[in-house]
This record gives sequence, structure tokens and C-alpha cells, in this order.
Amino acid sequence: MLCASVHKLVFQFAFTARTSRGPMLDKTSWFIRLWDDSKPTVYGLGECGPLPYLSKELTPEFETVLTDFVSEIKKKKLSLPSNGWKDIQSMLEFFNVNNLDKKNSSITFALETALLDLINGGTRQIFKNRFTEQAPIPINGLVWMGGLDFMLQQVEIKIRDGYKVVKLKVGGLDFEKECDVLQYIRRKYFRDNIEIRLDANGAFKKDEALQKIQNLKRFQVHSIEQPIKPGLPEMEALCRESPIPIAFDEELVGIEKREQKDALLKKLKPHFIILKPMLHGGLISCDEWIQAATKNGIGWWITSALESNIGLNAIAQFTSQYPIDLAQGLGTGQIYTNNFPSPLEPLKGFLHYQKGENWDLTNLFPEEAAESLYLKN
Repeated sequence: MLCASVHKLVFQFAFTARTSRGPMLDKTSWFIRLWDDSKPTVYGLGECGPLPYLSKELTPEFETVLTDFVSEIKKKKLSLPSNGWKDIQSMLEFFNVNNLDKKNSSITFALETALLDLINGGTRQIFKNRFTEQAPIPINGLVWMGGLDFMLQQVEIKIRDGYKVVKLKVGGLDFEKECDVLQYIRRKYFRDNIEIRLDANGAFKKDEALQKIQNLKRFQVHSIEQPIKPGLPEMEALCRESPIPIAFDEELVGIEKREQKDALLKKLKPHFIILKPMLHGGLISCDEWIQAATKNGIGWWITSALESNIGLNAIAQFTSQYPIDLAQGLGTGQIYTNNFPSPLEPLKGFLHYQKGENWDLTNLFPEEAAESLYLKN
């Protein structure tokens, strides 16, 4: 019989993570654990970490919704199909979560990845592909908002560490100071062929966005992510007139049906879409977005939503199921002081999966670590 439990953990940032919406000192995730009662030591694990300010599902009732859902799994007394599942969609139908996945993106993602993990032996191998066979994924280096010196220091560290693509958060500081950072990069690293991506998180005012983007063009910016708030009618003209390619992120949140995704991309015509499985409906939903983008000649890449290494590992393996043409946003595994030691390692602008390295889940399951120590003694 299939069993399930929920485990909560608060992750502490190694620095004050500033965005255009304000500072973050910590981030909470819940983990769905699935196992068969005949083999309790073999379990799948999926991370459920909705983003503050962004995830509409993150209400005061969220934890109750999650625990009620897991309780329903127990009550159904389900057995794993002996012949497995045809695909991920059939897994979700097995749990009758068709209504849930439209409302609770992060729970869907956690369930999808926990199921895939369990099917593959409970070793955090979600997919068996070139990434887990040690073909690294190109990633960008993320530069967080802060004072001018703080941001310049981050830029230097990223480029020194071998990153050829850097992504900067903009819109939360004085615009001229943000331009100073970009000018510094272009002057100091003009020989290094550094690609600059910007993320405004919807911070530009709709009547100022185009002028600001025109000012940013001189810094040879690759793309700017979500310059204005999602859902505004001005976005269509901005995508058409912007001298810098526009990338969508928040604009995709809450778009549920395949035909709605295709219609949005056809109408607004962004240059890129940026997918967060935790925020954009889970793995199945992101696959639909990728298909719609490809159909409409739109580029894409996948990024984390500040998950721990559990969620980041699942996203990286999912990403490697597709041809990768652009650097992905998967370099966030070192932002927490209490993250899980794992096989994931960012190195010289690539995310590597170090085969032979074990997962350490002591932070999440301290009672198991204590029991193991007791048995050894």
C-alpha cells in the first residue's frame, strides 16, 4: 500500500536576498515523501516550495491544503501499478489530482517528482539521461540586488568562477546605479564575451519601460525578463517595439490549458519564455509550454524557483530531457547555509552531477540519522 508524509524545512539564505519585491532572509519548503509499506526504506521525495509574492497558492491555508491532500493518499489505500505507468499524466490521474494541479502548481511538481523518484528506486534519480551520466548543463550566474559594491563583487566572483552568462536583478535600485553596474561589466570584461541577462520582476512602470529598455540597449543586453507587471495590455506593444528581446516569466503564471498557452504566445510574441516547474504548473505543464514555444519560434530556458537541492536536482534532470541551446537558470544550489549536500556541483559555468556522491538528508530526517547512529553503536 502506498504511504505518504509531509516534512517542512526552513532554509536560511547565506546573504540577504533582495528582489524588486523586497528582501528575503529565509525560504520555506515542504517535502512529500512517498513509499510502499512493504519497503519503507525506499521512498520518493518531491519538494513543494511556493514562492512568496509570486505563488498564488501560498495562502495562510496552504499547509492545510497540502497535509489534507497527503492524508487523502493514505485514505485511498492505493497500490503501485505492477506494470508501472505509461507517462507522468497517468500517474497524476492515478491520484485524481486533475483539479489540484490547476490550482496548486508546487504540490503538482512535488507529487510528479516524488512519484518518478520512487519508480526509479528512491535514489533522487528522477530521469535517467545525459545529465545523470555526467553531461553538464550550461548555467548562468545570478547576481542579486544590493548596494553597488555588493553587486560588483558578485559580478567579479561569477566571472572569475568561469561564468560566461550573468543574470542581474534590476528595478529595485536607482536606475542609474544599475546602469553603472552594467557599464562596469562591459568596460572591465570587454574581452570576455560575457552575455548579460536582466530580470526586472515586473518592476518598471508601464509608461517608463520602453524608455528604460532603450537606455539599456547600449550595454548589449541579451534579454530582459518581465519588464512590467503581468497581464497588462501594454505588454504586446512592448514585445513588438523593444530593442532588447523580452522574456516572459510571471506572465505565464496561471495559464493552465494547452490552447491558452499557445494563444498567449501567438498574441504577445515574446522572444523567450522562462519556465519554473514549481511556479508554472509542474513538469507536464512546462512540457506543454516548451511545445508551444517551439511551435511559435520562441526560445526558452528553465530556471529554479529558489528550491533546495532536492527540487533543483529534479528540475536539472527534467531540463536535460530536451536539447539545450541556452544557459539555464540552475545555479542556485549554494544560496542556503543549510541546503542538502548532494551530487550537484556548479563549476565554471556548468552544473555537474557527480556520480558516486551521496545525498545527505539529515536536515530533513534527523530522526533517521539518530537511529542510524544508534544502530552503529
